[in-house]
Amino acid sequence: MPMTDTEQSIQRLVEARHHDPFELLGWHPAKDAVCIRIYRPGAVRAWLLLADGSELNMHQHRHSGLFYYHGPACPDAPDYQIRWEDTLGQSHTQHDVYRFPPILDEPALLQFHHGQHFRAQQLLGAHCCRLEGIDGVRFAVWAPNAQRVSVVGLFNQWDGRIHPMRNRGQSGVWELFIPDLNRGELYKFEIRDQHGHIHLKTDPYGQQFEMRPATAAIVQRSDYRWQDQAWLEQRAQADWLHQPMSIYELHPGSWQRNAQGEFLSYQELAEGLIAHVQSLGFTHIELMPITEHPFDASWGYQTTGYFAPTSRFGDPDGFRYFVDQCHLHGIGVILDWVPAHFPKDSYALALFDGTPLYEHADPRRGEHRDWGTLIFNFGRNEVKAFLLSSALYWLEEFHIDALRVDAVASMLYLDYSRQPGDWIPNVHGGNENLEAISFLREMNILVHREQPGALTMAEESTSWPMVSRPVDMGGLGFSMKWNMGWMHDTLSYFHRDPIYRQYHQDLLTFGMLYAFTENFVLPFSHDEVVHMKRSMLDKMPGDEWQRFANLRLIYTYMYAMPGKKLLFMGAEFAQGREWNDAQALDWHLYARPHHHGIHTLLAELNRLYREESALHRFDFEHQGFQWLDCDDRQHSVLSFLRRDAAQVMICSFNFTPQPRDGYRIGVPEAGDYQLLHNSDAQPYGGSGYGEYPRFVAETVAWMGQPYSIVISLPPLAGLYLQKSC
Repeated sequence: MPMTDTEQSIQRLVEARHHDPFELLGWHPAKDAVCIRIYRPGAVRAWLLLADGSELNMHQHRHSGLFYYHGPACPDAPDYQIRWEDTLGQSHTQHDVYRFPPILDEPALLQFHHGQHFRAQQLLGAHCCRLEGIDGVRFAVWAPNAQRVSVVGLFNQWDGRIHPMRNRGQSGVWELFIPDLNRGELYKFEIRDQHGHIHLKTDPYGQQFEMRPATAAIVQRSDYRWQDQAWLEQRAQADWLHQPMSIYELHPGSWQRNAQGEFLSYQELAEGLIAHVQSLGFTHIELMPITEHPFDASWGYQTTGYFAPTSRFGDPDGFRYFVDQCHLHGIGVILDWVPAHFPKDSYALALFDGTPLYEHADPRRGEHRDWGTLIFNFGRNEVKAFLLSSALYWLEEFHIDALRVDAVASMLYLDYSRQPGDWIPNVHGGNENLEAISFLREMNILVHREQPGALTMAEESTSWPMVSRPVDMGGLGFSMKWNMGWMHDTLSYFHRDPIYRQYHQDLLTFGMLYAFTENFVLPFSHDEVVHMKRSMLDKMPGDEWQRFANLRLIYTYMYAMPGKKLLFMGAEFAQGREWNDAQALDWHLYARPHHHGIHTLLAELNRLYREESALHRFDFEHQGFQWLDCDDRQHSVLSFLRRDAAQVMICSFNFTPQPRDGYRIGVPEAGDYQLLHNSDAQPYGGSGYGEYPRFVAETVAWMGQPYSIVISLPPLAGLYLQKSC
């Protein structure tokens, strides 16, 4: 005998195939009566518990675990609870999950579907809320190609079932309100795909996760009270283009460890790191990705939790405290953010609903074979909303001051790290990823519109034009771009024996041909001290004294050049070995004079960079820099001016171990000039050669200037001089 529609619906429910359990379960009007159905496979008896305290018996449908009540006695409003008895005779009382109406606003769902919802984490994910006077958690997830989606967690176990979700039609979103849950609950989504295969997935919008290797999301709600309003107001009004910015980049897991060799918490990081950064005079901290990730050795660059600080160091409120304390102590916080790609881990974004959802289906566009990761489908509206919401979330929810966007070059080029025939041209036949370009522009417009004063930085390693120029001028809209060319050329020059540097001076001068085409950050980052590239100290040639002298020289040269500054942790005391993410830095080196001298040098360079406006006012504008002499190859000496409207700084560098006594340098004005900085000074571990407090300008035209001074250039050293007031 053929089954009725209701029986077929019950069978799909029992077999966990039903796409919309609300069609069957919950409170339903039936002519002049009501029909209420619940599904409790672990129950032997069930009752409706009414608001007045009375109970109505429910009947089980053929031992299926489905119980129903049909009759006129239930109140018109579906206000009831369920009492049921398990096989051990224990009684349980709970609200009926399936009596609640749809929650998510239809216009908001359409906004998300069209890629125009920029705070999608408020729509999707898990949220503590109150519905019809009852506290619980609202769950929502995007899985448009799923046959059925359920919420699973420890809360399933006490009623012997999963919680199938409601399908919200063309939006592809599934939702469910589960009463009587609160923050701290672990959960995942169980997805049945179109082929009947089951996928257990973590929440793409999860705001907290278990400590790896566990992967469940945690229902999160913050009660944190921020104290940094003054910082945010000042940031919104700041003229960041003309202000100093020196950045201390760090990997929180290996900066320091506790006595047991374990990670520091966010609170412990705040206590030690802020004082350390203040002692060095950096203006900002840049965190390598603290977005949740499964594999420590990925350093966070293979992200699975785009809305969650990693649990390695504590909970989200701990991270809020960290940022808050940085701001209260005058330090900005930059977050490494990775929208270019994501890992293939089966519990996360990959093939989320059994189909390529977040990634491109074609591996020629959807896979980074070099990195073993998947590439976001930047042309899909819901994916764009996901990433744009993530960017804004970190700025709004955690008060982050800037996003450093990783691997931008891999986003811009369809043929990035690909062989001929292994990539698909765009609609115009070119290699530009038009969808990624559009996404980056929209991201930058959104950030600058919604969070005035917040910055974006591109780690972009090619000559793509106008990366840090406004979108309405045809640019990508980033605030700044890492100057990878300057970094590579400078390190290439410094690793050479000084006797050969005279033949390679172009490595230092070439960068000034394009120095003002972008708003550049000058980075010596983590990438330069790993994978057999050697530490900064170990890159330097010569004996021990020369290696430290070269290191003092390269930092002095860097701080004099136009552009904001970035140094990776360990640079401040000349870490001797390559960076190892699995262990803390070698802090014992601080006790050694040459190493401590580097700390003293960087603290002084940061002070001068902050206080002397000639060194930062026109970091991005050509009027802030002028060559005095870039052609003294014979002596491997460079000299130039840094200036602002009222101040001039003379900077001269000797890149050989041979002192240059009686060296004449042109200056723009008559008068006395004082020595502000000598990288060979004794407090830094230098020899103290040529330390004279003042120099008198002579009426001898030199280097295109009407006056000149005669100085002694110490070996492997840089000098900053300034006209006395």
